[in-house]
Amino acid sequence: MFKHSQRGSARATRSLLACAIALALPATAAQAQDADADSEQASSNPVQLDSVPVTAQRRSENIKDVPISITALSGEKLDIIGSGGDDIRVLASRVPSLNIESSFGRAFPRFYIRGLGNTDFDLNASQPVSLIYDDIVQENPILKGFPMFDLDQIEVLRGPQGTLFGRNTPAGVVKLDSAKPTQETEGYGQISYGRFNAVNFEGALSGGLTPVVSGRVSALYQRRDDYVDNTFTGENDALEGFDETAVRAQLLFEPSDDFYALANVHLRHLDGTARLFRANIIRPGIGDLVGDFKRSKVAIDGVNDQELDTYGANLKMRWNLGRMNLYSITGYENAEVISRGDIDGGFGAAFLGPGNFGPGFIPFPAESADGLPSHEQITQEFRLESNEWGRFDWQAGLYYFYEDITVDSFNFDTFAPGRPQNGFARQTQENNAWAVFASGDYDITEQLKLRAGVRYTSDDKNFTAERTVSPFGAPPTGIITANPNDTDVSWDASLVWASSENVSYFGRVARGYRAPSLQGRLLFGDTISEAKSESVISYEAGIKTQLLDNRLRASFTVFYYDMSDQQLTAVGGGANFNRLVNADETVGQGFEFDLEAYITDNLLVTFGASRNDTEIHDRNLTTQICGSGCTVTNETIVVDGVTLAKLDGNRLPQAPEWVTNMTARYSIPIGDDAEIFFYTDWAYRSEVNFFLYNSPEFTGAPLLEGGLRTGYNWDYGKYEVAVFGRNILNEKEVVGGIDFNNLTGFVNEPAFYGIEFTARF
Repeated sequence: MFKHSQRGSARATRSLLACAIALALPATAAQAQDADADSEQASSNPVQLDSVPVTAQRRSENIKDVPISITALSGEKLDIIGSGGDDIRVLASRVPSLNIESSFGRAFPRFYIRGLGNTDFDLNASQPVSLIYDDIVQENPILKGFPMFDLDQIEVLRGPQGTLFGRNTPAGVVKLDSAKPTQETEGYGQISYGRFNAVNFEGALSGGLTPVVSGRVSALYQRRDDYVDNTFTGENDALEGFDETAVRAQLLFEPSDDFYALANVHLRHLDGTARLFRANIIRPGIGDLVGDFKRSKVAIDGVNDQELDTYGANLKMRWNLGRMNLYSITGYENAEVISRGDIDGGFGAAFLGPGNFGPGFIPFPAESADGLPSHEQITQEFRLESNEWGRFDWQAGLYYFYEDITVDSFNFDTFAPGRPQNGFARQTQENNAWAVFASGDYDITEQLKLRAGVRYTSDDKNFTAERTVSPFGAPPTGIITANPNDTDVSWDASLVWASSENVSYFGRVARGYRAPSLQGRLLFGDTISEAKSESVISYEAGIKTQLLDNRLRASFTVFYYDMSDQQLTAVGGGANFNRLVNADETVGQGFEFDLEAYITDNLLVTFGASRNDTEIHDRNLTTQICGSGCTVTNETIVVDGVTLAKLDGNRLPQAPEWVTNMTARYSIPIGDDAEIFFYTDWAYRSEVNFFLYNSPEFTGAPLLEGGLRTGYNWDYGKYEVAVFGRNILNEKEVVGGIDFNNLTGFVNEPAFYGIEFTARF
């Protein structure tokens, strides 16, 4: 405990130092504005915050009127946090109560809201956070990694969203909306060059093709050179590069005010390095990185690469039927991926004799791959909504979901010539689900509004798994089948009281649900595991304000939830075998705070913070402990010669107690149409457990990452040139681990800097 206290104190000091650096810029800016304070106060047109329209309730509403804890990201803030070419994981800690991590790298993000998520790395993994891209659920974890570019807005909806979004949303929703086609010709191009010969380009062109048809084409290209040397093979700059392309094309047909049809086609290709695992980089008994760790070097003897292709299309149509609007939303998604890595993170093995393994102790080799040779998803929604019915408005609909997926798992003999395949297992799953839902809101008075909704869901899965070749000479398993099916009712109810034009209070209670899920990774085991449905009841209350003549906007929410039968994944362990389990009860409580304010006309500041306290309540729940010599601090028992850790009282994995973030933008006008600007952004999360059991080695230290950007824009913002830095303190932390073999981990992205040019028209 004493060592942990020292470690936390040192990190707290570093965090305070970094925050002081971050705040120095706006403080200096504010001092520079003192001389102009009187003239600013006298101005008849002070700068104000724009209203924030959101579609959290499937209608466009002002964010302050929606009884949900929401954070919306758009515009310059999105551009800046993504300027280093990062994938969607860059949103982690940029939003209160949101964490995102991956053991697959850019291909497979795992989302956590209010501590609820899933650490499962299987390509058939189910998650309690739903990602909705252009109104289409992205169910498979590979689909959730589609790049962020040419976006109108991102909304993070915290808490169960089971009524209107429905599909596996007990923790919440991350909702991305692309910029839509316009009749006016417009577009932009943005290109940057940075460290590791990184090139990032994105652009869009939009305009009218006929008086009733408009189109928009958007594209993204990102590449980075390999920069990590493989000291085992002697190859310099061997790993961690990537090359990624994504394209989106949209057509909008609007023949009248009573009908529109929006078609969307999109694709993605990624070729690069799989997640780079590094053996024995964690200090035994303590955690944190070993003293001689170097991010630019690794020593592995296995293949490490990744290739991914996704494509999809959707069609959204709306008919104005007078007092009602009818919507049809049809979606298709397809994904293929193969990801192969050196899982032991080193070279050789102890049984080869002294000097034939490293770095550190490598008991045996582990080189494997997972792939999606076949995947397709089809969704269809029909929704009716009232069209200005006065005090009462409603919406109701039908939803259908179909997914057919095949997952292949491979093992390879690292020491044999040509590294031949010596293990193979396959899973298949066909999932049919449908739902009917309704939601309404009633104006009790002009200030008080009641909202409520309900959704009935039916979910059915047909699952098979089979191992044909075992890496250890075990016999084939034969085909193992499962057919879980379930029905459930999700609902929500809320009250919103507008005490004034600029202040509203809300209370909400909601029930969310996630369908049963299956795990059939049979390379290292002979059985499949099944997690039954989970459900959650959530209570929250909050206040949303717009003050100081719309120069300040803030929201504050407190929440408590009680989850029954939470689906958890016992990852790894000494047998390197994943297993799904259900915890009897999980409780969570905390708060979220968001603030945005113009301190002066030229200084804009945002701040967000959250606290999440999570705890598992299940006296009988256990999991196998690590096979890598870690220090397990849970109470343990031995069953049939296997040591198991008791999990009752543990917090959830990858669930930081604290998340904070801030940004500050200061501008210096140059004439009437230009400015010099300075922008800084910072995101912090407290420590996290990587696995269900507690261990100092597999506890991620607090992480603080910051960015700086300064530039010049002119011609009323049409052109901009800027220099930027990401992770400017070059923080190096373990962000995930592999626990079956040795103290293997993977780390966060390195410091990055570059220059960027943007042109808009």
